[in-house]
Amino acid sequence: MKTDEWIGVLAASAAEDLQPRVEPRVVRAAVVGLAGAAVLMLTFFGVRPDLVQTLALPMFWGKLAFAAALAVPCLWAVLRLARPGAKALPAAGWIAMPVAVIWGLGGWELWQQPASLRMPMVLGTTWRTCPFNIALLAVPALLAGLWALRGGAPTRPGWAGAGAGLLAGALAALVYALHCPEMAAPFLAVWYVVGIAIPTALGALLGARWLRW
Repeated sequence: MKTDEWIGVLAASAAEDLQPRVEPRVVRAAVVGLAGAAVLMLTFFGVRPDLVQTLALPMFWGKLAFAAALAVPCLWAVLRLARPGAKALPAAGWIAMPVAVIWGLGGWELWQQPASLRMPMVLGTTWRTCPFNIALLAVPALLAGLWALRGGAPTRPGWAGAGAGLLAGALAALVYALHCPEMAAPFLAVWYVVGIAIPTALGALLGARWLRW
């Protein structure tokens, strides 16, 4: 038997052995990360005071839908990457879809506005702090995700760490939407995506170092 074939057999065997305990570990990490993000949000930012009135606005639910639609395939990707030899490629299209939708919606809104209003729609009033607030709220989920992945056997540690960071950013954006006053799609398309990208990059760096085996 060739070396590559032997490695493949070992990886498949390890994946079968790890699956029963890795998947609950990853799901628990996501739940803990979501709860941690909520605690940080309530501690440092608080819920927006007009939240009850905001519930009637479609774009508020659009923010939640964007973050949730990103978090679900990210969780799927992390579950796959926790197992040796598995690839997250099947989840990539589902991850890209909500980002493409919010970019398309943001571009459409900008195209309908006069030039003088486009930059204010992109910047909003919180562009300086929004990405870093999301990144802060992502810390519990990122750490929990890396902990969960260490219980698996990812053969692509950098990608696995990036997946954990992407999931953490999506969960953080979901929670941050309860505080964030911004509603314009162009703002979300830029600054929410940047905020999610920060823990993704950090997860890739940490994963490449911490998840080696």
